[in-house]
Amino acid sequence: MYKPQDIKVLVIDDELSISQFLTLGLQNEGYNVESAQDGISGVNKAKEFQPHIAIVDVMMPGMDGFEVCSMLKTTQNIAIIMLTAKDEVDDRVKGLTLGADDYMVKPFSFQELLARIHARIRDHYPQLMNELVIGSFRIDDARKEIAYKDSILALSTTEYGLLKYLVINHGIVHSKAKILDRVWGYDFGGQENIVEVYVRSIREKLGDTHHTIIRTIRGSGYMVDLG
Repeated sequence: MYKPQDIKVLVIDDELSISQFLTLGLQNEGYNVESAQDGISGVNKAKEFQPHIAIVDVMMPGMDGFEVCSMLKTTQNIAIIMLTAKDEVDDRVKGLTLGADDYMVKPFSFQELLARIHARIRDHYPQLMNELVIGSFRIDDARKEIAYKDSILALSTTEYGLLKYLVINHGIVHSKAKILDRVWGYDFGGQENIVEVYVRSIREKLGDTHHTIIRTIRGSGYMVDLG
């Protein structure tokens, strides 16, 4: 079973306020977190700490985030999320070419960072994701089952995929187009209204009469609220 306390996260950022914000926020979510304020100490800390995930700032004096990414990827099995203050395509391409697994532009939503951490764990450490507990939900990927408040929901394959996606990315609003792309696939030729049909069905199975679990954000999409 994957629990946040099983995951080691290393924050490497020379801005003390951001480093402290990320460290405290992730610790409050239950993650095992260490931090470093420059690239060299970050690489050394990684050797000692052996993190599953590193959150690495690009713009640091001395050894920048690109060098850190390159060194970590050649020495460890680690997922890397890079942070940058500017949304430059060349920087993103360079980071991804060096092996970075994800890229976020400052300022960013902490809830989105959590969702990206979940995604990186799922992709990089699938052995940890057979069973995932988030709020009142328990996702068993091996059995393709989701339980809510310890009751297993009778879900179709598509309903399972949709609810899993929304729960893992809880707190983030997802448009119908984005949901279609992530759950149905980019080559799905159907209409966006199919999302409404499946959300309605899942709400019925959750007993979500007042739409407080899967919220409709008018004009934007859907969001799971863990309450």
